Amino acid sequence: MPQPLAATLTHLRVGNQTFLVNFYQEHRDTFAAWARQQHQLDPAAAHELLRSVLVEFYDQVADGRLTKLPADVPAHIYDMAAQQLKATSAALPVAEASRRSRLLGQFGQLSADCQQVLMFFYFRGYNFKKLAGKMGFANATVGRLQKASCLRRLYDLHQRVE
Repeated sequence: MPQPLAATLTHLRVGNQTFLVNFYQEHRDTFAAWARQQHQLDPAAAHELLRSVLVEFYDQVADGRLTKLPADVPAHIYDMAAQQLKATSAALPVAEASRRSRLLGQFGQLSADCQQVLMFFYFRGYNFKKLAGKMGFANATVGRLQKASCLRRLYDLHQRVE
């Protein structure tokens, strides 16, 4: 018997990812067929997209951005995937694409912790208190200082290349 939606949401909030693992295993072939038909993705890319969307879904639940599971979870997941594909398919001018590519390479040279701090702050929109909690820092001030330090390292890497 499937778990009630409220229980599923509670399990996800406390870190139990069984629902997501089962969802992935049950839906990956159907999702790959949908991605091939709608977005011309090969199965490997479709599976990676599904994993990425499920991680984002989990983050939304864990962070409290999603407080109620949608009635049709597969449709919600497919919609998230379509939005993610739409966001990544926007064409950039060559100069901007080149600049972003260089910056991404420099970002990759940062430590894993610095990458995580900057991702949480700039891409997930975490405030310093939430950043400190996620990273295990003592308080929000330490989170702020760590973010500033990581951003300074990225800036220094960027200046060396320029």
